[in-house]
Amino acid sequence: MDARSGRTFETLNPATNKVLARIAEAEEADLDTAVTAARAAFDGGPWPKMTAAERGRILWRMADLLMQKADEVARLESLDNGKPIFESRQVDIPLVAEIFQYYAGWATKITGDTLPARAGAFTYTLREPVGVVAAIVPWNFPLLLTSWKVAPALAAGNTVLIKPSSNTPLTALKLAEIAQEAGLPDGVLNVVTGRGSVIGMAMVKHAGVDKIAFTGETKTGMEIMKAGAETLKKITLELGGKSPNIVFADADLDAAVRGATVGIFYGKGEVCAAGSRLFVEKKIHDEFVQKLVARTKKMVPGDPLDPKTRFGAIVSRPQLEKVLRYIATGKEEGAQLVAGGERAQVEGLDGNFVLPTVFDHVQPGMRIAREEIFGPVLSTLEFSDPEEAIAQANATPYGLAAGLWTRDVAKAHRAARALKAGTIWINTYNRYDPALPFGGYKQSGYGRELGAAALEHYTQLKSVWVDLE
Repeated sequence: MDARSGRTFETLNPATNKVLARIAEAEEADLDTAVTAARAAFDGGPWPKMTAAERGRILWRMADLLMQKADEVARLESLDNGKPIFESRQVDIPLVAEIFQYYAGWATKITGDTLPARAGAFTYTLREPVGVVAAIVPWNFPLLLTSWKVAPALAAGNTVLIKPSSNTPLTALKLAEIAQEAGLPDGVLNVVTGRGSVIGMAMVKHAGVDKIAFTGETKTGMEIMKAGAETLKKITLELGGKSPNIVFADADLDAAVRGATVGIFYGKGEVCAAGSRLFVEKKIHDEFVQKLVARTKKMVPGDPLDPKTRFGAIVSRPQLEKVLRYIATGKEEGAQLVAGGERAQVEGLDGNFVLPTVFDHVQPGMRIAREEIFGPVLSTLEFSDPEEAIAQANATPYGLAAGLWTRDVAKAHRAARALKAGTIWINTYNRYDPALPFGGYKQSGYGRELGAAALEHYTQLKSVWVDLE
């Protein structure tokens, strides 16, 4: 529906910078309407009266419809975000469907416990939905990260408000259509489009919203914590990262080179868990960087809608400018630019393209080694022994993910325990599964998404004591 004010904003195609659509620009009055609908659906609509099996069937139907419409949905995602259609169609959308299927199975398995606490009493727990959940989603994986929040929230019996990024609102709106077609009752899933500074923070402060699930920048997460304190909301935060990717001398170097490029250049580097700090053991440094640079230079930005493209357009002009400023900073700080480092031209397209970029001889104190760039910029650092690698890898306020490459199983497990991060990849990178929890240490946030662990954040635990004497 239209915003009450009638205002709209433009969503642009990053590959052309042309307008894709005009979207309703919601304000607080529109949010009130959405919250009222979600609250009514939770408190008195058909949703809470449904059996868990019925909820599960609707979630499964949503997954089926997503795959039936996968070509259309993937095209919307690539047009709005600039990611290659290969990633949208072959990776993102199938995983979204798999996540809805995974949580469809959980709907009937969310249970309490019977506890023999005291003689003469029957004691048990109930696990109940939180209520109205607000999912605030970033622009890098618009539909995928929406599914991380919406699927477990619905499986647990909550109603949901989705606040997509104003850069990438299209697939959230499409998901709402699919949910309605799948049989989700009115008011259970609501999409509120608008500026994050207006609608996002209004959700956090709104007394009718019971929980916030946020993915985005650490600074914004801190602001959400402060604002959410006014109503003591349940909050989960998946925030920034500056993830280390460590290559030991005994690694399969060719596999590690592939993993290093996937770690930073998949998704154009617009990945919270991107392996943006590459630590290479000194004795293999020169050989490894030579292989890395050769592979990087083969990665050419292209039209996101071309099935052969593997490197698309940066999501927006401001984000492109931010990436270019960091590249300039790396040069000024004395890092050695060995690949990329400039805007790219794609024939026939006036888009936000940049070459995949690699800096070598980066020092830990440089800004490009400390700050999250959120773009295809890799900082390469040397280390001499495992202890130095782990110490440097952990010397960051972030702790979202880490990767390591070695043939030594014992070394791999020791390093996995020592690294302060929520996900550790060994001899691989950027792998995800609906059953595996994902979340951060330190300033990368708290709480977990995916897996059974996510359901804890979308439920309340109630204890019941029945006196039998």
